[in-house]
Amino acid sequence: MRLARAFARARDEARGALIAYLMAGDPSPEASVESALACIRGGADIVELGFPFSDPIADGPVIQRAAERALAAGVTLASVLKIAAQLRLQAPETPLVLMGYLNPVLAMGVERFFTAASHCGVDGVILPDLPPEEAGELREHAQRTGISIISMLAPTSTAARRDAVLSVASGFIYFVSVTGVTGTGARSVQADIGPPLKAIRSASKVPVVVGFGIGTPEQARAAVQHADGVVVGSAIVDRIDKREPLEPFIASLRVALSSTPPR
Repeated sequence: MRLARAFARARDEARGALIAYLMAGDPSPEASVESALACIRGGADIVELGFPFSDPIADGPVIQRAAERALAAGVTLASVLKIAAQLRLQAPETPLVLMGYLNPVLAMGVERFFTAASHCGVDGVILPDLPPEEAGELREHAQRTGISIISMLAPTSTAARRDAVLSVASGFIYFVSVTGVTGTGARSVQADIGPPLKAIRSASKVPVVVGFGIGTPEQARAAVQHADGVVVGSAIVDRIDKREPLEPFIASLRVALSSTPPR
């Protein structure tokens, strides 16, 4: 399994895994593929493709604007699957994860979505608005097609929610480092995430990564102290919007994760 191999390779190299998020279709499908390849060349272990939605409740302004641009350009979930397929052809070993909201999946049809995603080489799906208690049907289709449904936890998650997520976790667990939406603005990674992260990681059968609010090498280095990897999103999307080079930035994150291996 590509996800498991990516985390194992990072562990063998004594570093945290780097997950790079970008909005599929922003500014164009072709540009999305090239941006993802630039992230891989820079050292990203896993690529996370967002699929645009009109009401992205977990996303901050940078990713919201990217979703609006993609939607205005006519990008749909079907378009995103085509982007994933193109990327899979050019990066056969890099894990691909889709992140978006439940409504477009339901509109396409759950079985059709997972079948198509599997054919396109998708390894995992993150749906922030899907409670684990209501994910039974989707998990059945995901398991049949070999795709992981990746659950999210936060510093405010109750013990019951943590147990529910841990009991069905696959691929990895996405730990949200801040209370709020994505983005690296005035908020930063909470200083007290260490204890809950360590507790979740010690009880989890899959890797645990940290995301939201991570946009610099220093923040990545701090976040990975008690995790298996980090997700960087808004900082990448912002660079794409500003037409700034991605490879040097990704490389700087990779170096930061390499200098402080997870404990």
